[in-house]
Amino acid sequence: MSSGEADQTADNGQSHDMQDHEQRNDAAGQSETEAGEKKRPLFRRPLFWIILIGILAVLLIAGRLYYAHARKYESTDDAFIDAHIVRLQPQISGQLIWVAPSDNKHVTAGQLLAKIRPYGPAAQLAQAQAGISEADASIQQALGRLTAARAQVRQAQANAAAPEADARTAARDLARYEKLQSIDSSAVAATQLDQARAKAQSTAAQAQAARRQVESAKADVVVAQRGVSAAQAQKSAAEARVREANVTVGDLEIRAPISGQVVNRSVNVGSTVSPATQMMAIVPDNIWVTANFKETQITHMKRGDPVDIKVDAFPDLKFHGHVDSFQRGAGQAFALLPPQNATGNFVKVVQRVPVRIVFDRKDDGADWMKYPLGPGMSVEPTVKVR
Repeated sequence: MSSGEADQTADNGQSHDMQDHEQRNDAAGQSETEAGEKKRPLFRRPLFWIILIGILAVLLIAGRLYYAHARKYESTDDAFIDAHIVRLQPQISGQLIWVAPSDNKHVTAGQLLAKIRPYGPAAQLAQAQAGISEADASIQQALGRLTAARAQVRQAQANAAAPEADARTAARDLARYEKLQSIDSSAVAATQLDQARAKAQSTAAQAQAARRQVESAKADVVVAQRGVSAAQAQKSAAEARVREANVTVGDLEIRAPISGQVVNRSVNVGSTVSPATQMMAIVPDNIWVTANFKETQITHMKRGDPVDIKVDAFPDLKFHGHVDSFQRGAGQAFALLPPQNATGNFVKVVQRVPVRIVFDRKDDGADWMKYPLGPGMSVEPTVKVR
């Protein structure tokens, strides 16, 4: 090997040593930097603050949006389906001879539900109808007596015509004789004057007797008219008894007073019932939701506000409705023993106000008539107030 090649080899070795030294120095510096960064607290790192501020901004925006959305609605889980349940009780006592198989079935108003065996009511109806026939016969008899009495009046008036005429003639003759005698006492004999006076008195008495007969006949007409009125009153009373008997006979049939579903039937054929027996109940087709909102929730609530109704029995369905009315007063005011806040220590409690919500049929909501919704079922209404 020449001296030049030896010098070149030595230079190459030195350059390699320098490169290795520099790499070791760089590696050592990098490790020192990483160690320093690891020793710095997390809150002093810029990346931490950037991420934290971003998260807070997202939460603030989300909270603001949620508040802006939530303030438009008021909701409560203290709500249930309500209805005016009609409980059927018979008006008379008896044994059931027929009961319709209507358990949990829909019935219409006037539909026959049960029959009671007819005993006394049927006999009472027949007796009342016989009373009408008897009253009709009495009316005919009274009308006959009235006709006869009126005929007697006419006959008495005809019979009284002649005595009245004779009395008037005799009275004129007597007046003429008395006038002549006053002018000339010898113009009329005393015997002739006495005869005229006697005839005038006799015919006057006969005319008076005839008038009495006429008055008597007229009195008989009045009595006959009263008899007709009495007979007609008897018929009216008989007709009233028939109507009463018909009502009693009608009570033998128990019919649905309203349309709805029959529930809670407790009788069957052969059961003995009385006015105190609850035979069955009918849940009407008209149902609604009674929601007990806090008094602070109805501030912006008003009639007609739309409501989304969630029924616990059908969690996947959404029913629609609207606010129908508000009860004027909190629920505790109508309790059997309302609280007396004027005595003892007072603790303010947020009260509940019943709000009536009516179901609606909308295209985008479920039809409540197609589902077995009934009184007492729990619901959760959400009212849009803004």
